[in-house]
Amino acid sequence: MNVAGMAKLHIASGSDGELAPTRQSLLERLRNLDDHASWQVFFDTYWKLIYCAAVKFGLSDADAEEVVQETIIGVARKMETFRYEPQTCSFKGWLMHVTQRRIIDRLRKRQTQPQSFTPLHSDTTTGGTALEIPDAAAEKAFEGMWDEEWERNLVDAAMERVKRRVKPEHYQIFYLHGVKNMAARDIGKLLGVSAAKVYVVQHRVAHQVKREVRMLETKP
Repeated sequence: MNVAGMAKLHIASGSDGELAPTRQSLLERLRNLDDHASWQVFFDTYWKLIYCAAVKFGLSDADAEEVVQETIIGVARKMETFRYEPQTCSFKGWLMHVTQRRIIDRLRKRQTQPQSFTPLHSDTTTGGTALEIPDAAAEKAFEGMWDEEWERNLVDAAMERVKRRVKPEHYQIFYLHGVKNMAARDIGKLLGVSAAKVYVVQHRVAHQVKREVRMLETKP
């Protein structure tokens, strides 16, 4: 199964792509700002999602990196009083809004704010000026982009976890065959292994990645 197939598997396995364990366990651990291990897990899992969303929204690499830092800092500041209420807003939606605010802040600092973004009111929770997207089409476009990046990020995070624990050659075989769609015969010639081994290794590593995708939903 290729990466696109893994993404479809994830979509089918969850009603809205929500990470159940994140809202139940990891978020609780993040209340302790000294729990560096949990914060590292959070960063490793979500930094690329935040970064790619910022880049796709038109920010430069440098500004996108700033958005990542500011979003993580913003999450840290909110964790002490944060209460997860899935019936009101999913973790996926909550992180989207936090990221969106940081993107808008970065656009304001650059004084290149798109016309669809207009200051509407003061944010009484932070004491700053809040920006929202009054244009429904623009809001829907951002949510659609976030959904796509969320699914892609889930698979990427799973692949990265598997990469850390399998043999480099095995991950290379999986990547070339499952991601780059290189023919097994060509991979065999390149790496000096049989086509049969390519198929076996690809199957085993892909299975681990799919299992990791499921674990990211149940035990990050």
